[in-house]
Amino acid sequence: MRKVVYSRYGGTEVLEMVEQPSPTPLLGQVLIDVKAVALNPLDWKIYEGQMAFVTGSKFPRGIGIEFAGEVAKAGPAVGRFKPGDPVFGMLDPFKGDALGDQVIASEQQIHLKPPTLSFEQAAALPIGGLSALQILDDLAQVGKGTEVLINGATGGIGTMATQIAKRRGAIVTAVVGKRGVPLAMRWRCDHIVDRSSQDVLGLNRRFDVIIDLSDKLPFAASKPLLKSRSVYVNAYPNPKDILLGYIHNAVSQRKRRILMMKPNAERLELLGRLAGDWLEVVVGTTFPMSDFRRAYSETKANGSAGKTVFVVT
Repeated sequence: MRKVVYSRYGGTEVLEMVEQPSPTPLLGQVLIDVKAVALNPLDWKIYEGQMAFVTGSKFPRGIGIEFAGEVAKAGPAVGRFKPGDPVFGMLDPFKGDALGDQVIASEQQIHLKPPTLSFEQAAALPIGGLSALQILDDLAQVGKGTEVLINGATGGIGTMATQIAKRRGAIVTAVVGKRGVPLAMRWRCDHIVDRSSQDVLGLNRRFDVIIDLSDKLPFAASKPLLKSRSVYVNAYPNPKDILLGYIHNAVSQRKRRILMMKPNAERLELLGRLAGDWLEVVVGTTFPMSDFRRAYSETKANGSAGKTVFVVT
């Protein structure tokens, strides 16, 4: 089978496609024929070595965290899935290995794909959805009347966070690129900032919660937009952000929260239900798996309204 791997940290030049034997599922695992894999900013942060303090120096490594496909084989003691079942799920964020023809996952890492979703949409659901729920429930407690600014409201996490926050009755200010304006309008965001023509720092409003999903609105710059008691969430922290957050929160009412996304089987099941009901999963751009270098280069440089997804054929 084909698999995209890398044997050292660096740019897209370190990525290569290799042939590997098909893996065998062990106790509680399933082998999945992959149909689609979503791209994430964490992918390039890892292969570039920005997260080496967590990922270490053991090579070669695979890439790709969230995926969708069909169960090819169930290992011993697997009771929930059988060959042919369409599924979606995600691997450990720091041990991604999904970008290939097949992937091994545990029962707890996958769920049946909603029949209303394509494989591409299903692959785009786990990280964005789980991250959105973690931010809105655990880090910021967003509910009815909460004034929220979402910077990157139509990216992978933003599409989920924006819709869920609006569904809960929050007052949402969506900061988007020009391509994201129609989505923000469709979801009836209360205020829309097109960053191509308006500077978010010039807003004459204060927020209970600011969620930075673009890695372009640091805490220091956002202070004038925060209420005296408020929460700032950084979705793509570096080691310095993590350290400063602990120190800052001990002395300030303006809390700095760090998203360290944690897989959660119950919330994955919840996302499947929401996506089968009302939650829109937006796929912005698709690439064949063979175009992996261009896909990562262009997505990192230009972003995407919705999720960029590899189609595995």
